[in-house]
Amino acid sequence: MVDVKLFSGQYSGYLAEKISDFYGHELGQWTLSRFSDGEMQPIIEESVRGSYVFFIQSTPAPADNLMELLLLIDSAKRASADYITAVIPYFGYARQDRKDKPRVPISAKLIANLLEAAGANRIMTMDLHADQIQGFFDIPVDHLQSNAIFFPYLEGLDKESVIFASPDVGGVKRARNYANHFQCQLVICDKYRRRANEIAGMTVIGDVEGKDVILVDDMADTAGTLCKAADALMQRGARSVRAICTHPVLSGKAYENIENSELTELIVTDTLPLKRPSPKIKVLSSSKLFAHAIRNTHEHRSISALFMG
Repeated sequence: MVDVKLFSGQYSGYLAEKISDFYGHELGQWTLSRFSDGEMQPIIEESVRGSYVFFIQSTPAPADNLMELLLLIDSAKRASADYITAVIPYFGYARQDRKDKPRVPISAKLIANLLEAAGANRIMTMDLHADQIQGFFDIPVDHLQSNAIFFPYLEGLDKESVIFASPDVGGVKRARNYANHFQCQLVICDKYRRRANEIAGMTVIGDVEGKDVILVDDMADTAGTLCKAADALMQRGARSVRAICTHPVLSGKAYENIENSELTELIVTDTLPLKRPSPKIKVLSSSKLFAHAIRNTHEHRSISALFMG
């Protein structure tokens, strides 16, 4: 069996430690040097020759998180690693997946090109903002789904009173998977934006009178969409509104928005660390799912079996 090496980027150390515990393998050692102007130079402190190497690093802003991952991949490639997998729990820049206006980048495609050019042989991530980003890569992409984490948490629901909702039209497929699994109804919140992170209006499509509504989304940035949707649902007669969201970006006034909103609870994973605790936010760990996925990759077993059934 080929030797396995797990390494953590600086940003995702908290999650990588839990993944390594579930996997039963200590994290590899590396150090980061910087020139006086801040330029990074990672140095892997152990041999990776002929090894299966997994680098665990989410890539939110600032861009140093992505740059660090690219440099680590390049280091391992030049040190003759046999197979390099970039484990990216939260894939940054995924929201820019198409040209929706003139003279803008398709940033997700650029990031895909950079990861391949650096030397990654495989990508492992969870709940991409858009499924089609998998097609931006010419290498295998293991696209894990957080339903393996959220479904067990939601199993105790009273199916008679629960209804699932998508906070926007683009997330209907994601929310429908939950509604189908729990054999519940689905409603849609149709939002209109004036500009990024600013919602002008919200319309609810469907009946939520007397229902306990669960919003389903892939990420919460300012949480404006979730909070507006919760307000609109309560105005339409919902009994309660909670939300499940894979990636807690939570920038700007997100915490203030959530704590002052109609949301009863926001359930997230630990693909990104919370900036501070909140009485309304519950964190479920993704570490066990990633540990199993890494083991199945190494042992050439099915990945989809972990979250599909």
